[in-house]
Amino acid sequence: MGAPRIAVAVVTMGNRPAEVDALLKSVAGQDVPPARIVIVGNGCPLPEFARRLSLPGEVTAIEVDENLGCPGGRNVALARLREYGDTDVVVELDDDGLLVGTDVLRRVRDLFAADDRLGIVGFRIADEHGETQQRHVPRIGSADPMRGGYVTGFLGGGHALRMAMLDEVGDWPAEFFFAHEETDLAWRAADAGWRILYAPELLLRHPKTSPARHAVYFRVNARNRVWLARRRLPLPLVPVHLGVWLLLTLLRNRSRAGLRAWFGGFAEGVREPAGERRPMRWRTVWRLTRLGRPPVI
Repeated sequence: MGAPRIAVAVVTMGNRPAEVDALLKSVAGQDVPPARIVIVGNGCPLPEFARRLSLPGEVTAIEVDENLGCPGGRNVALARLREYGDTDVVVELDDDGLLVGTDVLRRVRDLFAADDRLGIVGFRIADEHGETQQRHVPRIGSADPMRGGYVTGFLGGGHALRMAMLDEVGDWPAEFFFAHEETDLAWRAADAGWRILYAPELLLRHPKTSPARHAVYFRVNARNRVWLARRRLPLPLVPVHLGVWLLLTLLRNRSRAGLRAWFGGFAEGVREPAGERRPMRWRTVWRLTRLGRPPVI
């Protein structure tokens, strides 16, 4: 294919104006500018910085009345890009991230142009000291964050998605609100034969954080874990996957309140509808296993 047309999407709750200002300036400094930038105010009015910056391409600001969560807000941006009909690849960035290099979008363009079955490209996330947390490396164990290649998942903080892939497999699972939405999308993409590439040369600087900073993290994390297994795994693997993560949670979590919330979310995931069940094929299970991460871990 020729050079894909790139858009950038940013979802914000309006509480990080300085960070979004810096992020958008880093987008404006790219040597290959995006054709479009979509900024979504997720349950908030957008501050004026989103309107007054001198940015490349067409800039669209969207304000939604309620906080739809990370995946829901991204779906709003995707829907608007589909209305325009002139985007091949969308780069989605956390509102407190920062593109360090000026060649990120050019590298993204070249990666997608070179491989028409490349569906997802994951960026490397590093803090202000250049450290990449192990949970941000899409491989099992103490993997080298600088080793790129094909993987089974990607990070929500910085990534690029081919629109044709989304048209085939569907958008973000908005009902997840946050936690495990990337895995749901990655498994659907892999099952449809799309490749997922981890490209550590694509760097997004992001403050060092813990997902447990969110008050509802333990409950939503457990609920979505159950939903993910119910939606995407062959039936024999559902109890295996959930059993592995139950054991890991017991080993890792020393907080009684956290465990109570986790088990409450687990029960909610079992009790509440999980959405459409579309389990991956066994050949996809084998493909993910060969890539280093069987879908039970």
